[in-house]
Amino acid sequence: MTLDVVTNRAISAAELGIPEQFNAASYYVDRNVQEGRGGKVAIEAGDERITYQQVLERVNQTGSLLRDALGVRREERVLLLLLDTPEFAYSFFGAMKIGAVPIPTNTLLKPADYQYILNDSRAGVAIVSEALLPQLQAIPREQLRFLREVVVVGNAPAGTRSLSELMQVQPTTLEAAETSRDDAAFWLYSSGSTGFPKGCVHLHHDMVICSELYAKGILRISAQDRTFSVAKLFFAYGLGNGLYFPFAVGATTILWAGPPTPPNIYAVVERHRPTLFFSVPTSYAMLLAHQREGGPDFDLSSVRQGVSAGEALPAALFQRFKERFGVEILDGIGSTEILHIFISNRAGAVRPGSSGQIVPGYEAKLVDEENRPVPQGEIGNLLIKGDSTCAYYWNKHEKTKDTIEGHWIRTGDKYYQDADGYFWYAGRSDDMLKVGGIWVSPVEIENTLIEHPAVQEAGVVGRADQDGLIKPMAFVVLRPGHQGSPELARELQKFVRGRIAEYKRPRWVEFVAELPKTATGKTQRFKLRELATLETR
Repeated sequence: MTLDVVTNRAISAAELGIPEQFNAASYYVDRNVQEGRGGKVAIEAGDERITYQQVLERVNQTGSLLRDALGVRREERVLLLLLDTPEFAYSFFGAMKIGAVPIPTNTLLKPADYQYILNDSRAGVAIVSEALLPQLQAIPREQLRFLREVVVVGNAPAGTRSLSELMQVQPTTLEAAETSRDDAAFWLYSSGSTGFPKGCVHLHHDMVICSELYAKGILRISAQDRTFSVAKLFFAYGLGNGLYFPFAVGATTILWAGPPTPPNIYAVVERHRPTLFFSVPTSYAMLLAHQREGGPDFDLSSVRQGVSAGEALPAALFQRFKERFGVEILDGIGSTEILHIFISNRAGAVRPGSSGQIVPGYEAKLVDEENRPVPQGEIGNLLIKGDSTCAYYWNKHEKTKDTIEGHWIRTGDKYYQDADGYFWYAGRSDDMLKVGGIWVSPVEIENTLIEHPAVQEAGVVGRADQDGLIKPMAFVVLRPGHQGSPELARELQKFVRGRIAEYKRPRWVEFVAELPKTATGKTQRFKLRELATLETR
């Protein structure tokens, strides 16, 4: 199952040789043992070394307990609120192996977000890391209409079940459900412009498309590689980097459950010696800003290739990282809907500041507002054709039709293409922001600010920081009787981070007398963006 020829057209699952009856868990887990890699280390997590044989046995135990002990049916959803630990792999592939549908979920959200996702997905079982359990416990159980069982990785309090205890009594063999390559395999929730996430329904063949076209085709990943992803497994980007890419070839993944601070990241790299290092531009900037106190610089000599996605990588960050560590970063663009990277730079052919060229096996086109192709060098809306694209948005019929047009999907990004086929990012078609590689809705931040008793109106846009990376900036109109001050600005930032995910807080707060509006009263964000640009100068 390999792509042997360079192609300028989209490659289907059938053309890649993925059989009609296909279970992705069998492909990514069982196959490694069947092909003689059972004794190979699949996962390194701190002091743990877990072989592919052990992964297979624990995946089988997890699948069995979901089906037999907890009554999970085929196609039933299982929410995964898990840190980057081996249990993520067991739960993800265990659910998939019995024909159920795991939902890796953002660990940075608030209880209201989890309530929405649990009720929207109708997940009957949630597997949760102990450290994240308080986020679910904060939701009144009567408001979770479908949730039957909470299974905890770690100490399980009353009213929950222990994953390790449930696993111990399960068999280590399990026959995979007879699923189709086009059956639903897992969901990933993608943020929406109104703040309500959308469930992207991915099929059993989708991960294989990304493994073949990008991981093997662009990264040339092999069994000798060791992967480490700063982007966590609940991201579409991190899920490939840290799980199914290495499992596709029998490589070793390095998992780190803790916070991705520069000291932690450098410590993991120096201890575990990855060959493929995946991160996002904000993290690369933080790594560059961090220096070792005394002694030599941090040792990244094991890394043969750096990878970046999630937001556009400024050329200056690429140059500074390469000069300091000798590591070339391949920037690219992917999406939750398309699962992983579909436009990328190549090793030895990087054009700093660009997203690179189309990954062979995908197609891209740039069109104007009337859906007509734009001339080379002109900005257009980016559409992608590829067989890793999700089937649809769960319970979002109109949004699905607006976004997925037959074989093509609208990414919401504006790009232009140069004469050599390199794509250059030019902004968003909507008002969404990418902050630290995560989608952020300005509307959600605005609605949160307005809940503060001093705030009458708020308008949020993106502003570039000192590294050229986009962060939220809030323009705030105060209610009568309140006056803007640095103290109030800090209070508003604290107010936001206490109610929605921390990464959504505005990095700057500017007090204004009024917001620019259209004749119908709609905030003119383009004028706020102009003001934000002036503030940067």
